[in-house]
Amino acid sequence: MSKPYPPELLQRLQQCELEMLADFAVICKENNIDYFGVYGTGIGALRHGGFIPWDDDIDIGLLYNDYLKLIDVYKSKYSDKYIIVDAVEYKNYPLMTTRITLKDTKFITDSLKNIDCPMGIFLDIFPFFNISQDDKAQKKQSRSAWFWGKILILKHTPFPYIDFNGIKGKIIHCITAVASAFVNIFFTHNSLYKRIMKICSRYQSEDTGRYEYFFGTKLGGSIYTKEELFPTKYLNFGGVDLAFPNQLEALLTKLYGDYMQVPPPEKRKDPHIITLKFPGEDEINV
Repeated sequence: MSKPYPPELLQRLQQCELEMLADFAVICKENNIDYFGVYGTGIGALRHGGFIPWDDDIDIGLLYNDYLKLIDVYKSKYSDKYIIVDAVEYKNYPLMTTRITLKDTKFITDSLKNIDCPMGIFLDIFPFFNISQDDKAQKKQSRSAWFWGKILILKHTPFPYIDFNGIKGKIIHCITAVASAFVNIFFTHNSLYKRIMKICSRYQSEDTGRYEYFFGTKLGGSIYTKEELFPTKYLNFGGVDLAFPNQLEALLTKLYGDYMQVPPPEKRKDPHIITLKFPGEDEINV
């Protein structure tokens, strides 16, 4: 059973991620790659000038073409320090996000504890795809991508983390285990990934001016327009000069409501961390 971070351990983790973020910002500047901080990273920049105090990750969005360029640069120039963990490189990785992972580290959580790939300290990278200007077509694409993304997760995690205990949690896990077995009979990792990417890329050849990350917790919750994103603006994030969407405040309000209101302790993110390892050190069981 995971427990909350000891404060000094969370601070070390955040500092390590800030160092990775500083590398990332320099790499993007040197290679003319546009990006934008999203989700909790945006809230942290505006409300705290850095990390939300109890947060343990950094969220970065890129339009899909910039995302491809970024991954190529990391693989070709920085493979001595970083590993790209995604569903292309690792056939049991269950997510459509990509992790820029620091070598010689571990970051293992309840939800992904049985996944056999490099689960290290990471930056979370969210690719945003072109979507139709027609709302009906966008909703159809969004629902389909979101559904098949959940099927990919189910294939590799028969007992995903759920926020229920007792008999209700056991019943849900029985259902997910049966569903996972069914998915594994009929789908390979590659077939699911290709299906998902075909859906996501439906409008990549068109300059639609609208973009979506399809795989968030809220269906249709991550739709940005070109005007909302660009030109990006820079804010301080824990000492790193980081790019954010031009209309960051409006986008956060649309997704979270009054994001400047600090939530009470019982509503704050539970990390569910099991194991941490910093470079050159032994593993720490949290």
